[in-house]
Order: sequence, then structure tokens, then C-alpha cells
Amino acid sequence: MVTYSKLTSAMSSGPVDSSMRLPQRYKTFSSKAQYQLVLAAVRKLQECGFYWGAITGKEANALLATESRGTFLVRDSSDHRHFFTLSVRTAADTKNLRIQCDAGAFFLQTDAKSGHAMPRFDCVLHLVHHYMSQGKAAAAAALGSARCCCGNSYYIYSGGMKTPLELIKPLSSTLSSLQHLCRKTVNGHLDLSSKSEQLPQSLKEFLQEYDAPI
Repeated sequence: MVTYSKLTSAMSSGPVDSSMRLPQRYKTFSSKAQYQLVLAAVRKLQECGFYWGAITGKEANALLATESRGTFLVRDSSDHRHFFTLSVRTAADTKNLRIQCDAGAFFLQTDAKSGHAMPRFDCVLHLVHHYMSQGKAAAAAALGSARCCCGNSYYIYSGGMKTPLELIKPLSSTLSSLQHLCRKTVNGHLDLSSKSEQLPQSLKEFLQEYDAPI
């Protein structure tokens, strides 16, 4: 394993943003690539508006206690083996799900009762957006009295109960600028892979710095 301090020294000659704060509770990194992956994740999370940093599980539970079902936030993990935790309000209470990181990707904690592999993402925001989309599809199916065919839906197993993960609304930690709100809207409606060449270079770079619609 490689410690954060050793990696910081090793990368001091590279273009590392000294203002970036990595999750304080995490003790070691497995590689320089993992360090860079987490660094990029933190950079985007600090702009997303629903990253609450190093709050505890108890504090996350208190913040979400009076919120509606499907309200969520991302915070630093209290478990030194992991980087981030997704805290979400369900119909019963608040659940805290570890976001695991391995082999250059982020994915939700696996469960022995789950019969399929977790989808993997290069960014925490892409992971969150994926499960938000699944939740909307399940809700639409329920409203239409149709059977949800999401065979890869994520379920939370707790106390003998099986609860589908619903991510509906992020709990804001900061106010976003008008520029950032516009950027999220553009990201949700523009296929950059096919239309990016039509945009000015400065706008392309601005969109690429935060490429999620949430």
C-alpha cells in the first residue's frame, strides 16, 4: 500500500492542485493511479453541491431524518478502508452505503444476497446519476402499474427487508453558481461526443471539467 503523504511527495513536481482536500479518514492508497482517481473525484464532488465532506454517519442520519424518501448526500466514509459513502433516506430510515474503489473504478458495496456484479464507474457522480436514472425508471413503472424490469436494480438488505435503492433528490450542502447550474443543464441535454466540435474551446473545457447532469 502507498500512503497519502508518500504519494503527495512523489507527485509534488506534477500539476497537483494544492487546494484539493482528499478524504481525511482514508489512510492509504493502493497506487498512484488510485490517488489520481480519488483526486479527480473530489474535485468534481466539491462542485456538485451535495458533497458534505467529513460528516459522520450520525450527522448524515440527522440531516436526512426529516427529508422525503429518496433524498441523498455523499460524504467521506467513516471506515478507513473506503473513500466515500452514499447516505440515502428510505421509507423506513436512513441507509449508509459504502462506495468502493478498486481497479480504477467506483461501485456500490456488494452484498452476498445480490446475484449480479455491480456496475463500475470512473467517477462518483456518474455512479450517482446511474442509480438516479434507475430510480426514475422504477417510479415510472410503478405509476403506470407496470412491472419494473430492472433486473440489475440495486437493493438494500437490512433487518430481513429488501428495499430498492431510490435516489431522487440530492440534499444541498452549498449554493451552486448560475454558471454551474447552466453547465449541469447542458450536460443533461447535449451529447458532447457528437456535438462538442460545434462549441468554442473554452466552453468545451468548462463542460469537461464537470461532465455530469446532477
